[in-house]
Amino acid sequence: MKELPLKYGCNPNQLPAKLDRADGKDLPFVVCNGRPGYINFLDALNSWQLVRELDAATGLPCAASFKHVSPTSAAVGLPLDEKLKKACFVEDVEGLDDSPLACAYARARGTDRLSSFGDWAALSRPVDAVTAHLLKREVSDGVIAPGYSEEALAILRQKKNGSYNIIQIDPAYEPPVAESKEVFGIRFTQKRNDARFTTESLNEIVTKNKALPESAKRDLLVALITLKYTQSNSVCFAVDGQAIGVGAGQQSRIHCTRLAGDKADTWRLRQSERVLSLPFRKDLSRATRDNVIDQYLHDYEEDVTAPGHWEAYFTQQPAPFTKKERRAYLAQEAHLVLASDAFFPFADNIQRAAQSGVKFIAQPGGSTRDAVVIDAADHYGLTMVFTHQRLFHH
Repeated sequence: MKELPLKYGCNPNQLPAKLDRADGKDLPFVVCNGRPGYINFLDALNSWQLVRELDAATGLPCAASFKHVSPTSAAVGLPLDEKLKKACFVEDVEGLDDSPLACAYARARGTDRLSSFGDWAALSRPVDAVTAHLLKREVSDGVIAPGYSEEALAILRQKKNGSYNIIQIDPAYEPPVAESKEVFGIRFTQKRNDARFTTESLNEIVTKNKALPESAKRDLLVALITLKYTQSNSVCFAVDGQAIGVGAGQQSRIHCTRLAGDKADTWRLRQSERVLSLPFRKDLSRATRDNVIDQYLHDYEEDVTAPGHWEAYFTQQPAPFTKKERRAYLAQEAHLVLASDAFFPFADNIQRAAQSGVKFIAQPGGSTRDAVVIDAADHYGLTMVFTHQRLFHH
């Protein structure tokens, strides 16, 4: 197939719309089900690049959850402990421990569940039945992967009354070296960003603290590769093989760091016993539980815990999770990593990162204020790496 007509472009008034290749060759994917739209394909093709690259860098199955051409999270296929399973709403999934790919998607989808509502999923390896069952029960627009088992396809084709979008991409496809796009009738052409990250990219440690364990290297690769496909400016917090806070598309870098740090804090708080033991009504949808938890953790708890409100969500009135209690929980030892798509111009980013438990940082360096930022990292006892690789993405 050389051309694929689309229902419309970014918006319904943007017609006609289609996909094709500049060289006139066949498209490198097959639509197995549904009718993906313009934004669906932007998410699909960007997210596929992310998981393919992350799989190559780590040697592990990978998954990403995308919304509006940026990842809400990406993760590698490491096992989930019981607390994380419960926080991700997957404690009841049979066979999860036997499917690294399903573990990767459970992590990616479970990180920022509000932002992932109606996501596009990307999977680096052929989809099995366990992963398909996970996808089927979430609110999701579609999935891209290099293949599907017959059972997985049958499961996914039942989703959304048979209209769920399923794309199978040729894993051997490589795009041309040059890429172009038009803005206001003007064509922009550049070399495709083929920068690759490996553990060798993390060799230049610029702080007094030189400790960089293998787990931190893995997590920094997760964060850096996630940023490569995130709308700039962007920063990413990660730990345990998954991105846990993505701050995307902000004009100010400190706003990126605050946004991502707040998301990372929320991810940690979701695993607290206070949240895991909330007495939810059994008739609540998964999405409603996500919304209630978010309100409970962000100074809107009276909207869901006050008399006349809590009865709609809980079997008994829960106690508020006070700001003081949340701060005490977050003060516990953590070993998060932080990566940035460009240099940190001021020490405030380092201070905010340390507040959320960051111990390891990767950034390009190159600011006239690098010395100030390094001093701040030394003050907090952090390890910081300069990669000399900017990752702007637009």
